[in-house]
Amino acid sequence: MLNFRTDLALERRDLYRKANNIKDEIPGIETNEDEKDEIKITRVKITNDEGANAIGKPIGNYITIDIKNLKIASEDEIQKAAEALGEELKKLYDIHLNGKEDILVVGLGNMGVTPDALGPSVVQDIDITRHLLKYAPQYLEEGARPVSAIAPGVLGTTGIETQEILKGIVDNISPKLIIVIDSLASKSIERISSTIQIADTGIVPGAGVGNARKEISKYTLGIPVIALGIPTVVEAATIAADSIDLFIEKLQEEAKSNEYLNELKDKDKYELIKDVLIPNDYNFIVTPKEIDGLIENMSSVVARGINISL
Repeated sequence: MLNFRTDLALERRDLYRKANNIKDEIPGIETNEDEKDEIKITRVKITNDEGANAIGKPIGNYITIDIKNLKIASEDEIQKAAEALGEELKKLYDIHLNGKEDILVVGLGNMGVTPDALGPSVVQDIDITRHLLKYAPQYLEEGARPVSAIAPGVLGTTGIETQEILKGIVDNISPKLIIVIDSLASKSIERISSTIQIADTGIVPGAGVGNARKEISKYTLGIPVIALGIPTVVEAATIAADSIDLFIEKLQEEAKSNEYLNELKDKDKYELIKDVLIPNDYNFIVTPKEIDGLIENMSSVVARGINISL
């Protein structure tokens, strides 16, 4: 299997097609695209084991929402992105839920590490109703869905695997579906803080940065798990490889034909650069300098989207 080093199913699909020189769709994978208000939505559906083995993702639905310029997004643009996210979540609820059943929202990550703070930040703005339905139902609309939420922290600060914490919660309050929010890793600089991935197959926290924890999924918890994530980091090798591509393109604009540059651009520079960086411990995980503002905008989009869907 390829060393994808990315959490995004769409990126894995594109990498696999490029590595195997596949022009059409990968067997076992279906893809369709929509675009509205400059928001592009790509749905990747893995239908069988052949597709799952190809890109290393379980059978299920993977929706990618591309939102450009999120770091300078206006209030109106944030709201439109949240509405697009909410609509995609509703479609997954229709697949996995019967009516207004209980939902548990889980914010993964470390609030003390900004690029990893997306999950806990979102949980702070979720409309929680489970306790109100029990103690103050008069303040809720009729037929309101029971919603609870938790930010369980990380293994390094709790000493407990997140999956173990969630298993205890599921056993005690019996939600019918879990929404897990987490920061992701990408293989593309342009996707940082501008792409939302939704998947109904669960998540393996830390997998994108080589620090995989216990899987959080229907297989391990017994109920459907929708994973929602936004890339906030890339590897130094990815930045170097993308930078070389941009440099070569600039040179090619000035020198229209150059066999060496054309050959270099077609090679997989990521693995070559990574092999140079890793022995010296230089393959850092990198995040943008504006990450504080980006986390604020991303949290707002995700929290609003979830609230709209619920």
